[in-house]
Amino acid sequence: MKKIVAFTAVCVLALGTLIGCTAKSPVASKKDGEPAGAAQASASQPDYPKKPITLIVSFAAGGGTDLGARLLTPILEKELGVPVVVENKPGGGGWIGYSELLGAKPDGYTLAYVNTPGLITGYVNPTAKRKENLDSFDFIINHVLDAGVIAVRADDKRFADIKDLVEYAKKNELSASSNGVGSGNHFASLQMNKQLGTKLRAVQFGGTAEALTSVLGSHVDVLMAKVGEVVEPMKEGQLKVLAVMMPNRVPQLPDVPTLKEAVGTNIDNYSIRGIAGPKGMDPQIVAKLQGAFEKAMKNPEHAKKMSDMGLNIDTTKGADFKQMLKKEETSVNELKSLLGW
Repeated sequence: MKKIVAFTAVCVLALGTLIGCTAKSPVASKKDGEPAGAAQASASQPDYPKKPITLIVSFAAGGGTDLGARLLTPILEKELGVPVVVENKPGGGGWIGYSELLGAKPDGYTLAYVNTPGLITGYVNPTAKRKENLDSFDFIINHVLDAGVIAVRADDKRFADIKDLVEYAKKNELSASSNGVGSGNHFASLQMNKQLGTKLRAVQFGGTAEALTSVLGSHVDVLMAKVGEVVEPMKEGQLKVLAVMMPNRVPQLPDVPTLKEAVGTNIDNYSIRGIAGPKGMDPQIVAKLQGAFEKAMKNPEHAKKMSDMGLNIDTTKGADFKQMLKKEETSVNELKSLLGW
């Protein structure tokens, strides 16, 4: 009988020891020198990136967006540790590329440049019959703000400055270049007509190079373009840049006033070129991409090359980036009636 009691006592003690050890198992399972729960937190970090990333450019090779992307990606690859492959998907005002992006998995391996106003006019225009909108994307970070400018031939003696052009255009119709109905340059003319009472008539061209030739040949009065497109012609003495359509002057054209400075009316007209992914990306992947893109964009070598091209870097991220685009959307909606939309 005593042997049975002693054996039972030993079993009870062993069971208690086992229960005690089990209760302390989370601490016992931690790695040496690692706080409790750190292993779980580490496991939650995404193993990203571990394969090449595709970066869609929804415009032809050799254009401003394409050139900026190809200047950026070699530096970005060093930050991310994987190849970043630029794929050109031109057409549909950018929406061939945007549609491919939205059809991709939101895993961070397919990204795209998104450009305004085409990104927005592509769904605001009712004839396009698109259901997508800004909420269809995850906006990562902006890259470029390319300010709109108003220019004329260097030897056009009618206009010494932007005041002369505005006053003349209030009484006389002037032709102004545009890169397609609903393009940024088209909206520039519409904005001036609405806010300043000018009579600018848009003439559509396939691109700024064609428009510049027409302006220099005296076939069109006014060149509506972007900073990056007028720096070289201005240096060569072909163009006279009269105004910048941004709240502040741009570094490439320090002597050119804004419309606000010159005539007292602020008109914002610029192209936004930034990076987006399909909706539903992991916030931790988005944060990692934001950090890598921002470092690459602010790389001194990249910044200098972009400035030399007349392109101004802007690294607005996430929700603030989307807010910039919403502001652009508001501007498009205010003018869509003038386009019959």
